[in-house]
Amino acid sequence: MLRAIYPGSFDPVTNGHLDVIRRSSKMVDELIVGVLNNNAKMPLFSVEERVRMLKEVTKDIPNVRIYPFDGLLIDFAAKMEAGVVIRGLRAITDFEYELQMSQTNHKLNPDVETIFLTTSIEYSYLSSTTVKEIASYGGDITQFVPEAVVGKLEQKMKEKRRV
Repeated sequence: MLRAIYPGSFDPVTNGHLDVIRRSSKMVDELIVGVLNNNAKMPLFSVEERVRMLKEVTKDIPNVRIYPFDGLLIDFAAKMEAGVVIRGLRAITDFEYELQMSQTNHKLNPDVETIFLTTSIEYSYLSSTTVKEIASYGGDITQFVPEAVVGKLEQKMKEKRRV
């Protein structure tokens, strides 16, 4: 059985993330979406909220599982018994960083390979950071995130403005 991990913050999950999930789920027997709980960052959504959103938007993909993790990706891969890490690439700047991480992970565990998927052209500019910025100014985010995420993000931004 070929099991892969697609790790990320997913704060929030975008249509670009969902595209990579759908495409990579066709390449493997089981795809684990690893939701990073990074204490060094201040995410907009809690790890539990991000896991719930991902479960909701991937419920129609039978071989996808969603799990939170913290610490090293390579340790999470070992725990999940995954032999492949999937990473999406939007631009050459992504490649430089992702290549370095891939090589480091391979050094730590040579049994785990990394597969890079270039983003579909319609999502090549898209990032969670951009989506959050548009939402913070009340812009229309419906073309950037799954429908199930729109209301949650708009609500989060309203709460943030009240603080």
